[in-house]
Amino acid sequence: MANITVGGAPEGFDARLILDECAKTGGAVIHVARDDKRMAAIEAALRFHAPDMPVLRFPAWDCLPYDRVSPNADISAARMASLAMLVHGGPKQFVMLTTISAAMQRLPAREVLKTAAFSAQVGTRVDEEALRGFLVRMGFSQAPTVTEPGDYAIRGGIIDIFPPGDAGPVRLDFFGDVLDGARRFDPASQRTTETLDIVELAPVSEVILDEAAITRFRQNYRIEFGQTADDPLYEAVSAGRKTQGIEHWLPFFHDRLEVLFDYLPKASVTLDDQVTPTRVARFEGIMDQYETRRIAMVQKGRMDSMYKPVPPGLLYLDDSAWSQALAGRRVLQFHPLPQASGPNTIDAGGRIGRNFAPERQSENLSLFKALADHIRAKMEKGPVVVASYSEGARERLDGLISDEGLVGAVHLRDMRAVGKHGLHLAVWALEQGYECANLTVISEQDVLGDRLIRAPKKRRKADNFLTEAQSLAAGDLVVHVDHGVGRFLGLEVVTAAGAAHECLLLEYAEGAKLYLPVENIELLSRFGHEEGLLDRLGGGAWQAKKARLKERIREMAERLIRVAAERELRSAPMLEPAHHAWEAFSARFPYQETDDQLRAIEDVLADLSSGRPMDRLICGDVGFGKTEVAMRAAFVAAMAGLQVAVIAPTTLLARQHYKSFAERFRGFPLEVRALSRFVTTKEANATRDGMARGTVDVVVGTHALLAKGVGFKNLGLLIIDEEQHFGVAHKERLKQLRSDVHVLTLTATPIPRTLQLSLSGVRDLSIIGTPPVDRLAIRTYVSEFDAVTIREALLREHYRGGQSFYVVPRITDLPEIEAFLREQVPEVSYVVAHGQMAAGELDDRMNAFYDGKFDVLLATTIVESGLDIPTANTMIVHRSDMFGLSQLYQIRGRVGRSKTRAYAYLTTKPRAKLTPAAEKRLRVLGSLDTLGAGFALASQDLDIRGAGNLLGEEQSGQMRDVGYELYQQMLEEAIAKIRTGELEGLSDAGDAWAPQLNLGVPVLIPEDYVPDLDVRLGLYRRLSNLHSKVELEGFAAELIDRFGKLPKEVNTLLLVVRIKDMCKRAGISRLDAGPKGATLQFHNDSFASPQGLVEFIQAQNGLAKVKDNKIVVRRDWKSDADKIKGAFAIARDLAEKLLAHKKAKKRG
Repeated sequence: MANITVGGAPEGFDARLILDECAKTGGAVIHVARDDKRMAAIEAALRFHAPDMPVLRFPAWDCLPYDRVSPNADISAARMASLAMLVHGGPKQFVMLTTISAAMQRLPAREVLKTAAFSAQVGTRVDEEALRGFLVRMGFSQAPTVTEPGDYAIRGGIIDIFPPGDAGPVRLDFFGDVLDGARRFDPASQRTTETLDIVELAPVSEVILDEAAITRFRQNYRIEFGQTADDPLYEAVSAGRKTQGIEHWLPFFHDRLEVLFDYLPKASVTLDDQVTPTRVARFEGIMDQYETRRIAMVQKGRMDSMYKPVPPGLLYLDDSAWSQALAGRRVLQFHPLPQASGPNTIDAGGRIGRNFAPERQSENLSLFKALADHIRAKMEKGPVVVASYSEGARERLDGLISDEGLVGAVHLRDMRAVGKHGLHLAVWALEQGYECANLTVISEQDVLGDRLIRAPKKRRKADNFLTEAQSLAAGDLVVHVDHGVGRFLGLEVVTAAGAAHECLLLEYAEGAKLYLPVENIELLSRFGHEEGLLDRLGGGAWQAKKARLKERIREMAERLIRVAAERELRSAPMLEPAHHAWEAFSARFPYQETDDQLRAIEDVLADLSSGRPMDRLICGDVGFGKTEVAMRAAFVAAMAGLQVAVIAPTTLLARQHYKSFAERFRGFPLEVRALSRFVTTKEANATRDGMARGTVDVVVGTHALLAKGVGFKNLGLLIIDEEQHFGVAHKERLKQLRSDVHVLTLTATPIPRTLQLSLSGVRDLSIIGTPPVDRLAIRTYVSEFDAVTIREALLREHYRGGQSFYVVPRITDLPEIEAFLREQVPEVSYVVAHGQMAAGELDDRMNAFYDGKFDVLLATTIVESGLDIPTANTMIVHRSDMFGLSQLYQIRGRVGRSKTRAYAYLTTKPRAKLTPAAEKRLRVLGSLDTLGAGFALASQDLDIRGAGNLLGEEQSGQMRDVGYELYQQMLEEAIAKIRTGELEGLSDAGDAWAPQLNLGVPVLIPEDYVPDLDVRLGLYRRLSNLHSKVELEGFAAELIDRFGKLPKEVNTLLLVVRIKDMCKRAGISRLDAGPKGATLQFHNDSFASPQGLVEFIQAQNGLAKVKDNKIVVRRDWKSDADKIKGAFAIARDLAEKLLAHKKAKKRG
């Protein structure tokens, strides 16, 4: 068949040509893109041109050839789902998208996939053993709760499975060995979304571990490599275990392998521009990796374990194999530019569109006028489509174009709606515009320069991870409101009054034990630190500590409130943004604003125009776009003729801010200058002079701006970055400056969510908690230290023209890694930085790295604060099991800040056992690729680093005393009370108490109902926060959905929680019930409405009496059910009396 070269096929237009090819052949087309980014772009273009055309994706593995890590589970699952679809018959016409890396890699043969499917119909018999066997063979892994593709969980008669593909997990309900029901559920809430009649499962991995495959692997491995002593891979496979990176030995598991093209024997193939050079380079890379592994295999004195590579020809296609795979097919090779005519060459007629870079750079040409003129000229020839990256950007462009007199642009969803003429605006992430016979497409990038947007991914709810992070594990330190710090040892069932009751076992000083009933779990909070001193049970020290802290917290809360009140009384100039200039300035922002960011910007604009001095704190993880908010504020103030000062704590940050400000303000009539010790004396003097005369509009600098001789003509806005890093003297000087100017403070110290609520009215707070729309998520690999992988990673970054970070946990680890870099990676230059250097030297080293004078920065954890180096995109963390979760997240967030894909390698010690906690941390981090959970994580931070210096002085000492969660709760209560004017005297006990119930009924979630301890504890913790009947019923529905029919004990537990809630409202601190009645005791031995109590006792007709501070109510309860109902009724009656008393008090 023919090999045809198609010229004049620019990106964007190629989608049109693929669809034409589909129509022409009436069958499927395989399109091979040169990388995953191009694949995503072509998918968007196909969706835009023909939304109805089915598109299948076949992504490449996202790991290096001969890596130690497996491809990401999502990717493996997506690959297998597409192959299964091809084997079991997909639609007649469709486009199969793949990348060159995926197309040149061999796959399991078709018959393997035909036989490797499992289907079951509701109402039929299913062999549960066979199903379990199938899951293990097909590469599924067992987990307590199913959260990502490839997980499965077994709970009694219920099996949850998350099959490959994007449909979501399924829950199978067995009655004996009959499949009783099947439903699809949402992994975030674990609730059912739809019911199914038939369930079909495909493998999740290309390696299928059945007996035959294991035998085949062992034979092939021995033939290839000879002896297998001390070989972890061989041992694992022989035992039928799936280990990390096993896919790289794929050829040893199968009889024969095929390629993607074999799955679609008749399809035409279209090739992206530059595919051949990419393929050749990739094969060279593969050979190179193979050779490196071969050499490393025989080296003596390695720091890592054995790795024996598979010969490349078995897994990858070389030149001749590639030609053979495409032989006999119709192949179209696209080129964006027209090609010289000749045999088998055609011109598709597309041309690359105009780029507005010259107008963008020049100071005196109006960019949007040029755009409008271009559109007018093109509209005479046919329709014009302007493609924007997001709804918001489209709105903005619409406004800017109509300001230039082009009104009436039509908004459209896809290409089918384009008319014969006129201007159309669409949302389509197109890199570059194009023109063809009767259509002009202009992309937003052509006009505004680089955009860095990718479609927002489906977010996995951050909360799930956080509830995992908050869950208690045996051995954790916890704080009990009344008894102080103890160690949680586990759950234990205690039999009291003849009924089983599940309790949390806590250990205190001197080995004392405390059993806390599960329904009172809310009295516990996490201590938040790994170690601390246990309190003595019954000792007075804890109460004293709490009382002292309460006093301090009250003072703090009062101070916060006072500061806020004084600010209300001062006035400041009112600033409004200038209409057209503001739009044009905002349009230059190369990302799509996140919701949080837009909210923060609106808040700031509202503050500036309010006429009162702004004092707003913006919190957000590094790289979450705080700087953009500051720039917009600066723009508004400077355009209104006021001066803006931006102050950063280090010269490096000051330089970064200056660079980004100068870049964004170019082309506006504003002067931006820098002031720090990196500026020459002559320039610094000129800047100071300009500031005093008023000719400099925006000045960016370090605390040099606060020096005595620096004056402003009319300062209107002060922007302070990372205020907590300034010293006392500088803070005083800032206070003088800020008396009646607007102040905007930026900080990356995440403020925990709970504190944010309490402070929101005290200091204006904007939180940016969502990261910018997925700047290519950072690929995170967790594996043991492997010299080849790390050398490869550092060199790849070096040859890509970028820089790398190498982070170690302790200063003592530096020499070892320095030696490793010198011997194993002599090609790269490195610089060492750690916190014990003199500040000036550290600053100089960091600046040198920022300027690109070194390839690798070898440092301790100081890199976690505030560095933003766009060229650094590889991060290697040594002994990552020694870091806390949020620390790892912060460190990892240093890379991946530009258009290039970033890599993070978290290494652990070879062949050493990790602690369960470290393993869990690394697992969470590995799966956090897609989440914007950095912020939420940091707020939950597992080793809390002081919850924020909101008042300036550190409170972490006080926090250490009582633990983090309790501290927050106390501060929050104090602020709320001062606000409502309640807190005159200090009530000593606070609101934290819980009624003790003793009803003689079993209260627990049985172990055979929810076997997993962590899940059970999590359920108890959630249960303790539910109050209303509706919430409890929702919770019960979820339990039935997840675990099957509710056992009697769980029903009782839900009722007990309701009774406890009623008792709390009625002020009953203890309720004991038996067959003959109940005794009640009130909190602090007093009932707030004595009259109500008298009425209650009278209403019992002599069946109730008061006996030494207790009330005894006589009843005759035949069964547990009566007892529960009766106890609830008593508590409810008393609660109603209290409510009536409170209402009467308000009226009176």
